[in-house]
Amino acid sequence: MSEKRYDRYISPLSERYASPEMQYIFSQEKKFRTWRKLWIALAETEKELGLNITDEQIEELKAHAEDINYDVAEAREKIVRHDVMSHVQAYGVQCPKAAGIIHLGATSCYVGDNTDIIIMTEALKLVRKKLVNAIARLADFAEKYKDQPTLAFTHFQPAQPTTVGKRATLWMMDLKLDLDDLNYVIDSMCLLGSKGTTGTQASFLELFGGDQETIDKIDPMIAQKMGFKGCYPVSGQTYSRKVDSRVLNVLAGIAQSAHKFSNDIRLLQHLKEVEEPFEKTQIGSSAMAYKRNPMRSERMASLADYVIADAMNPMIVASTQWFERTLDDSANKRLSIPEGFLAVDGILDLYINISDGLVVYPKSIEKHLMAELPFMATENIMMNATKKGGNRQEFHEEIRVLSMEAGRNVKVEGKDNNLLELIAADPKFGLTLEELQETMDPSRYTGRAAVQTEAFLRDVIRPILKEYESELGVTSEIKV
Repeated sequence: MSEKRYDRYISPLSERYASPEMQYIFSQEKKFRTWRKLWIALAETEKELGLNITDEQIEELKAHAEDINYDVAEAREKIVRHDVMSHVQAYGVQCPKAAGIIHLGATSCYVGDNTDIIIMTEALKLVRKKLVNAIARLADFAEKYKDQPTLAFTHFQPAQPTTVGKRATLWMMDLKLDLDDLNYVIDSMCLLGSKGTTGTQASFLELFGGDQETIDKIDPMIAQKMGFKGCYPVSGQTYSRKVDSRVLNVLAGIAQSAHKFSNDIRLLQHLKEVEEPFEKTQIGSSAMAYKRNPMRSERMASLADYVIADAMNPMIVASTQWFERTLDDSANKRLSIPEGFLAVDGILDLYINISDGLVVYPKSIEKHLMAELPFMATENIMMNATKKGGNRQEFHEEIRVLSMEAGRNVKVEGKDNNLLELIAADPKFGLTLEELQETMDPSRYTGRAAVQTEAFLRDVIRPILKEYESELGVTSEIKV
C-alpha cells in the first residue's frame, strides 16, 4: 500500500468528490492504453488498405497494448520533451519488429485528439448513467408524496398549495432536459480520424501513391475499429474546439439543475419540512452541537458553481484558436475538461445520495400550510357566502379588510391566524366557524398537482427509466 503524501497539492476532486470510475476514465493509464489501441487501429487499417505491414507486426503491437513501460516513456520524455514521441519510442522498445510502422503517417493529434473524444464520450455515458439514477430516486419520491399537500411559494412568499410530489417533478423536469441535451451530444460525438498536420491528409497521399479512393477509407475504418459511427468530415490538425465547449455546456446544464435542487432542499430544511440525510455520528457545527447543517446540498451547490464557471474555459479556447491549430489549448484542456467531469460526477453522486434519503416531516408541513390556508380559502368562502344570498363584491372588500387585520395579528402581535374567527364573527357572511373550518381541507386547494404528477411519471419518466433499466441501481457513497 502506497504511503499517503502530505507535502504536495492533491486535487479535492480526486481526494474527496469524484468516484473511482470517473477518475479512471481520466487517468494516465486509460489515456496511454487508448493511444496504443489507436496505433493498432491505424496499423491494421493501413495493412488492410495495402501498405507493407505484416500480421506479425500487428500481433506484436496487440501483445503489448496494455503493459505500458512507463519508465522508458518517462525517461525518454525528459530528453525529447514530447509526450507522444516518447510513448511511440517506448512502444517500439517493446515491439522491435513493429517499431518502424508505429504512428505511420500520423501526427500527435491522431492519438491526442482521438483519445480526448473517446474519453469524453465514455465519461458522458457515465454521467448519463448517474443522471438517470438521480431521476429514478426522485421518481420514487414523487410517487410516494404525490398527494401530500404543502405550501407552495412564489418569490419565497406563501402561494397556492401544491404537493410534495409535484414539487419533485420540477426537479425531474430539469434533469430530463439535461438528459435530452446529453443524448444529443453523445450521439453527435465523432473521432478526429487521421487527417495529418493541417487536416489535408497529405502524408497519406504520399503513402498511398495519390490513391484518393483508398485514402477516403482510412477515417471510416479507424472509426469503426474504435466503436464510433464516423469522423468529423473536415478539420485542421485538431477537431474543432467547439466540441469541448459543447460538452462542458451540457455539464454546466446539469450543474444548474443540481444547484436549483440544492437551493430548494436547503430552504425546505430551514423550514423544517424536508431534510437531506443526516448520519447518526455526523457533526453539523463545530460550535453549535444541535445543528443539522445541509452539508450535502451545500457541497452540491459549491461544485455546481465551479462547473458553471469552468464552462467558460473551452469557450475562450475555441474562440481564440488560430487557423489550423495552435497549442494554447493544451494546458487548459488538461485541466478544464477532466475537472468539469470529475466535479459533475461528484454532484450526481450527491444528488443520488440526497434524493435517496430525503426525510419529510408531514406535521411540520401541515402546520405551515394551515397557518396560511385561511387566506387562500377566501375565494371559496366568498362563494359559499354568496350562495346564502349577498353581494360577491361586498364580501370581497370585507374579506380584504379582515385579511389585513388577521395579517397584522400574525406579523405584529405574533398571534395565530384568526381570519376564520373574524369572518365567523361578521354577520354579513352568515357563516359559522364550523362551516368555515369545513373549507380547510388542504387537498381542496392543490389543484391538479397529484394528477399532473401521476401523468408526468407515467408518460415521461417511466419510459425513460424503462429505456435505461439496465443502468439503474447505482448507489453513491459520500466520502466526507
